[in-house]
Amino acid sequence: MTGTPTIDVIGGGLAGPEAAWQIARRGLRVRLFEMRPDRSTPAHQTANFGELVCSNSLKSEKENSAPWLLKRELRRLGSLCLAAADQTRVPAGHALSVDREAFSARIAEALEAEPLIEIVREEVREIPRDGRPVVLASGPLTSDALAEDIERLTGAGRLFFFDAISPIVDADTINMEVAFRASRWGASIDGGDDYINCPFERDEYEAFYNALLEARQHRTNDWDNPNYFEGCLPIEEIARRGPDTLRFGPMKPVGLTDPRTGRGAYAIVQLRQEDLRADSYNLVGFQNHLKYPEQRRILRMIPGLESAEFLRYGQIHRNTYVNAPALLTSTLQLRDCPNLFFAGQLSGVEGYVESMATGLVAGWNAARLASGDRVVEFPRGTALGSLTNYVSGADPGNYQPANITFDLLPRLPQEERRRLKRDRRARRARQCERAIEDFERFHENHVVERAAV
Repeated sequence: MTGTPTIDVIGGGLAGPEAAWQIARRGLRVRLFEMRPDRSTPAHQTANFGELVCSNSLKSEKENSAPWLLKRELRRLGSLCLAAADQTRVPAGHALSVDREAFSARIAEALEAEPLIEIVREEVREIPRDGRPVVLASGPLTSDALAEDIERLTGAGRLFFFDAISPIVDADTINMEVAFRASRWGASIDGGDDYINCPFERDEYEAFYNALLEARQHRTNDWDNPNYFEGCLPIEEIARRGPDTLRFGPMKPVGLTDPRTGRGAYAIVQLRQEDLRADSYNLVGFQNHLKYPEQRRILRMIPGLESAEFLRYGQIHRNTYVNAPALLTSTLQLRDCPNLFFAGQLSGVEGYVESMATGLVAGWNAARLASGDRVVEFPRGTALGSLTNYVSGADPGNYQPANITFDLLPRLPQEERRRLKRDRRARRARQCERAIEDFERFHENHVVERAAV
């Protein structure tokens, strides 16, 4: 590798470590920059690599779901972050949820043990312009100085939307005489009852709903024009859309029966285990922007949480991302500066696994470019290819970051759509089957197998 330049990766969230790992696996040196702990952000609480800020869930592991398909591809490609998640998972039904601290520690151990990765703890204020490949994965809370440099380089203004963080409660303060354990529809990978469920009677729900509408909120300089991501709305915003919207969203009671009464509830709040010790739980889908005293008062109206002690309250923060379709190729290169790769939420995706995925794609292609090889597009039919196709090919005039969904995958041929018209599950299974076939052909032609993480 004499003469091969060192690749800089900026950002220590999920995309940055994944990109650095993929580069090192291909025998190239990489410098991984992270500004924490010298400079933190409004949302981070630690200086750990791969800190999961909003939730500890990496979504569904249910076969033939879109998140399952994307994770399958990442595992096949030796994803560092997915390996760490598999090793630190906690019970969460069909979801892949992790112990946050153990997850971050596992990523750090792998990075620190890799001799080709140099970890640099300092803020990068300007993007290197010496022609070397650079992976920019500084995340949704990119520092102002670096964000301004991105503006100078791209000629495009920053975009932003508001994202949110769910509260976390001390497990010992949950009243299990009221709450009960169960997984929705009994769905759990190991057959267990992975969630704690807090059931509402109708009058309890109506009192909670009215209190939520009247609650005092935090204010920010951008609050007059909030641009929420629809997949992560604060509960008070959902509530403003109608009295039953919470019951059809984060508080839906379907598929859950209280084993002590044998009946369902009018509404339910689910709590998901946060760590391997099971000493803390997060309120699933309960991100909010209420003042902390208001959160304490209103969340204690949830049956079973009357005396709850909160280890973390909900928050909302601004997420920064580029207008990817106007700027990036499907290989995640900046069109006007192809040695610069974007990855993670900054690149215009939403979600933890999607951030890992773009980190893997950017790292892989940065390594290929540095080695003098041709960068590679993932097949359109794969989950990775569908995600990068959306990032680079969506409407730039009305762009919003996306999670991996079946809507991003190619439609089935007309004949198959007609045959499977009334069987949604079979259609999705067939989409996954076609994606796996495309991925395996790509894998056979492009991937040199290396030792597992």
